[in-house]
Amino acid sequence: MAVGDHLLANDLPLGLIAGPCQMESRDHALEVASALVEMTAALNMPLIFKASFDKANRTSLSGPRGIGLEAALPVFAEIRDRFGCAVLTDVHETAQCAPVAEVVDVLQIPAFLCRQTDLLVAAAVTGRIVNVKKGQFLAPWDMKNVVAKLEAAGNRRVLVTERGAAFGYNTLVTDMRGLVTMARETGCPVVFDATHSVQQPGGLGGASGGQREFAPVLARAAVAVGIAAVFIETHPDPDAAPSDGPVMIALKDLPSVLGVLAKLDRVAKAHPVTM
Repeated sequence: MAVGDHLLANDLPLGLIAGPCQMESRDHALEVASALVEMTAALNMPLIFKASFDKANRTSLSGPRGIGLEAALPVFAEIRDRFGCAVLTDVHETAQCAPVAEVVDVLQIPAFLCRQTDLLVAAAVTGRIVNVKKGQFLAPWDMKNVVAKLEAAGNRRVLVTERGAAFGYNTLVTDMRGLVTMARETGCPVVFDATHSVQQPGGLGGASGGQREFAPVLARAAVAVGIAAVFIETHPDPDAAPSDGPVMIALKDLPSVLGVLAKLDRVAKAHPVTM
């Protein structure tokens, strides 16, 4: 699948979807995007920059949500133009899909909304690539029904993302078998969301917690299976981030993480798992 100037597929070199959890400001987004472009260029790794203009499913009503749609759209356009990288952001309502599609390459459907038919159709008809995060409540094989909705709306440019499954209270667990299952059942490029997979939803009472030290561990396991891309949220100072700080990898630590993943990917793709 062509994404910007690159191709993503389960049997092609690993791509990266990365950026801060939410867009905090223009300067912050440009700082992170610039660093990501530089580090992925050194690895010849396809990059899709990610940031959310609105975190609509915060644990608490008082949680910061981002700079909003109107302020974010020109920033997304600037990042595409200045750095030449593809851009991804979430959509939460049908009315957001068309205006967002004018400036980004990939529309992302949040996990909690992955079965919302009207939202899926609205995203599909824009013609943009649609990345659907598998709901924490869905089995991997259930994603074929989600993909079928998008294809019925005329869009076969679909990515599917694993981001962990609910396991008791405030805990997620990742079943690596699901990566193979989603590839087989949907025929789509598979993405592994390493940082949200170590999230502890609502684990801090009024906010989500997480165990960022395990994100690189799970990313290694997923890349060893053989996937199209890894999704990693990153921040210059995760502990000061307004959302998902406990799971984001520090920007300064990301090059070493990506270097290892790129090496593992080459081995995995040379000895592929039958999908």
